Amino acid sequence: MEKKQFYKTVAALVLPIAIQNLINVGVTSADVIMLGKVGETVLSASSLAGQIYFIMTLIFFGLTSGAAVLTAQYWGKGDTRTIEKVLGITLRIGLLVSIGFTLAVWAAPETLMRLFTSEKEVIEQGIKYLKIISCSYVFSGITIVYFNVMRSVERVVIATVTYSISLVINVVCNAIFIFGFLGVPAMGIRGAATGTLIARIFEVCVVIIYGWKFNDTVRFHWKDLFARNPVLHKDFLKYSMPVMFNELAWGAGMAAITAIVGHLGSAAVAAHSVTQVSRQLAMVVSMGVAASAAIVCGKAIGEGKEDLAKIYASRFTKLAACLGVAGGALILLISPVARALLNLSDQARSYLGFMMLVMAFLTLFQSMNCAWIVGIFRSGGDTKYGLYLDGFSLWGGSIILGIICAFVLHIPMPWLYVVLCCDELLKLPFAIRRYKSYRWLRNVTRASL
Repeated sequence: MEKKQFYKTVAALVLPIAIQNLINVGVTSADVIMLGKVGETVLSASSLAGQIYFIMTLIFFGLTSGAAVLTAQYWGKGDTRTIEKVLGITLRIGLLVSIGFTLAVWAAPETLMRLFTSEKEVIEQGIKYLKIISCSYVFSGITIVYFNVMRSVERVVIATVTYSISLVINVVCNAIFIFGFLGVPAMGIRGAATGTLIARIFEVCVVIIYGWKFNDTVRFHWKDLFARNPVLHKDFLKYSMPVMFNELAWGAGMAAITAIVGHLGSAAVAAHSVTQVSRQLAMVVSMGVAASAAIVCGKAIGEGKEDLAKIYASRFTKLAACLGVAGGALILLISPVARALLNLSDQARSYLGFMMLVMAFLTLFQSMNCAWIVGIFRSGGDTKYGLYLDGFSLWGGSIILGIICAFVLHIPMPWLYVVLCCDELLKLPFAIRRYKSYRWLRNVTRASL
């Protein structure tokens, strides 16, 4: 009965979270497919400009994942008032981050684009995209923070419904504004940014209405946005800052890889863009499992059931392995379809086939690492280990090797991609050792706050 209840609970969490992840990939895929029809330059420009938003969302994910260390365990303890205070702290920091990114884009868009490419035409198109999409950053910050905190207290359906409607709005608006349907002038890359902005505004409207009118479990209080609670704030920083820096280091690493690829020509960038979308699609369920592991294991720890948390961790590990294999198979199925549908040069199409093979092989290892580092370790407050692990494998491994291979040894692009993606293999043995040690399992709640 316990095992049946476990899988029932996991399914109730994983399915909506996986759908949310799928929707997020769908938004990116819509841009890739539609802009891919316009041309390789605008596709490359939107992909590179999107790296700034990608880094920002990773900071949000780090903040909310760190907050989930506290909220999931306090949820198991039944202390919803402390969860509301954590929500206020997270929203405050999230707003500051999103405003900072918006100002940076408006102050120096060309400088930011030059971090990823030196092609003048790609930079010009990327600036057009950035100036519009940056207006959505604050809206995204509010939505991501709120829904991710709600996720940690097992309120996941509202986010799924909201993002589903948002996806439809985004795709319809993209089609109208990119290609100029219904009498609207064709805007190209600016149309893609405008469609996304409209969808983000809709999401914030849903958050406001749901938070004030329908959510009686964990409510938002304006006073929590400005309140100071030294003990809780210290706990928040202790567990969220390592996760935030972990996600930032990982995101900056992905951006660095994109920048390395960006200096190898638009064909390499276009193939890399499509491969990344395929990887995200293959990982949607695995990411859902990792998020569920943080919630379910964290709740068990907060309830004082540490032995049960170990059993749950073992089950999540097996699920991650199976999903990794399935994700790799999915990438292999997507590869010929993507090469046939998109308007790519022969060189880009050649790159894409090989890069898809590499990513299909690595999906198993990424799924396992994700379940342990993002889910199981964080459920017990072990947030620093992931930071050390990514710092070693990504920055001390694949990026350094990638720079040497790209700009010193001049290794051809397909084989260079193998080097740029080797971090998942490098950190696997260390993650396995940490998981088996159970040093990640700790109760971090306090008696009163």
